[in-house]
Amino acid sequence: MSIAPSTATDEVPQPTVPAASPSRWAPLRPLVLRLHFYAGVLVAPFLLVAAATGLLYAFSFQAEKLVYAHELTVPVGKTELPVSEQVAAARKARPEGTVSAIRPAPEAGATTRVLLSGVPGVNPDHTLAVFVDPYTGKVRGALEQYGSTGALPLRTWIDELHRDLHLGDTGRLYSELAASWLWVIAGGGLVLWFARRRALRKVRGTSGRRRTLGLHGTVGVWAAAGFVFLSATGLTWSTYAGANIDELRTSLGQATPSVSAAASGGEHAGHGTAAGTGGDAEHGVGLDKVLAAARAEGLGDPVEIVPPADANSAYVVRQVQRSWPEKQDAVAVDPGTGEVTDVLRFADYPVLAKLTRWGIDLHTGILFGLVNQLVLALLALSLILLIVWGYRMWWQRGRGSAFGRPVPRGAWAQVPPYLLVPAMAVVAVLGWFVPLLGIPLAAFLAVDIVLGEIAHRRGRRTYGGGADVK
Repeated sequence: MSIAPSTATDEVPQPTVPAASPSRWAPLRPLVLRLHFYAGVLVAPFLLVAAATGLLYAFSFQAEKLVYAHELTVPVGKTELPVSEQVAAARKARPEGTVSAIRPAPEAGATTRVLLSGVPGVNPDHTLAVFVDPYTGKVRGALEQYGSTGALPLRTWIDELHRDLHLGDTGRLYSELAASWLWVIAGGGLVLWFARRRALRKVRGTSGRRRTLGLHGTVGVWAAAGFVFLSATGLTWSTYAGANIDELRTSLGQATPSVSAAASGGEHAGHGTAAGTGGDAEHGVGLDKVLAAARAEGLGDPVEIVPPADANSAYVVRQVQRSWPEKQDAVAVDPGTGEVTDVLRFADYPVLAKLTRWGIDLHTGILFGLVNQLVLALLALSLILLIVWGYRMWWQRGRGSAFGRPVPRGAWAQVPPYLLVPAMAVVAVLGWFVPLLGIPLAAFLAVDIVLGEIAHRRGRRTYGGGADVK
């Protein structure tokens, strides 16, 4: 996958290599070469930042376990206290805010998390996680937590660096731009690599720019599928393309469903609010009976209990295991009666909802744990190397202390209409659906046309073959 490939002149084979018969797709190659070169040169800095921060994020899960071992783990005891007592201990230690959720200890030796919202000094988009020893009720500490994966401060900081460079919504545009163009660069690199004759793909026995090109192409080919996957899954929760994807899924009836949190509305409806005051989680029948009802429906650990939002709402208990096999079942429990009022099984999710869930969890390194994180780290490292090699090839094309000349203009003029028109239609649709692909591409075409017109008025036009026609 070549970020800075050679011009047509550089691609001329050695005399000993037999000429390949031209294919019907041959006219597209100069256009792909030009697009790959400029996309690589202009987008590579954004990709480099995304790859470097992604490499950090791949290791953040393991680092989190080490840094916060005191809060996350406890000596294994004989019996666990009821969840209600653990929550009471957390509230005694941290009475501020409101209990927004409870995550009982998912395994022996793990702590229970009581999540508080509205705590002064805590980011409104985050919660304060109070860690409780499930065997003794002792509070082990409190840390700010973000997201459904329960990211603690270290992982949250790295995650936000990768997602938006700590610049908020404006910063998210960088990562969406990188995701929008990564698959284009990877796909163009594949086309260029397989269009080259086998004799020109060799790494062993070559030197200089040929060797750099061989390394760049070989690593790019092996990593291309991973890059396309990261690009596609990254776009699913981006600002603009993500909104279009959500709208498309909804129109196809493939949106992610949610369990109904409405209470049954019977004679016991609303009883729970009298039992819970001051932001406590206990409403109606209480946490212990609610958890028992969820267990009876087959919801095993790890689970999260969400208290009723108001007098007309039910408890929601949902599984939060995002590693394989995923556990994402959820139930609603009436706070007045303790009866299950709604059940949602992950097995009943629409196909695209399942694929989205798996894709995001694979992208973030959760689905297959340490192996998943190591693969992501290798992809990030590969992308960093490809960018470095790409710029090195561009430098090696130059003379002395200057970068080489860009790939010449006019490649599109050599593409026959039967290929150019469908290609333009596809690009237009993709550009509308993925705005941070379409807008920069349109800007590049506009600048290219203006430069071409200026050259034409000066009596000089540059064509994709590298010749200047006077």
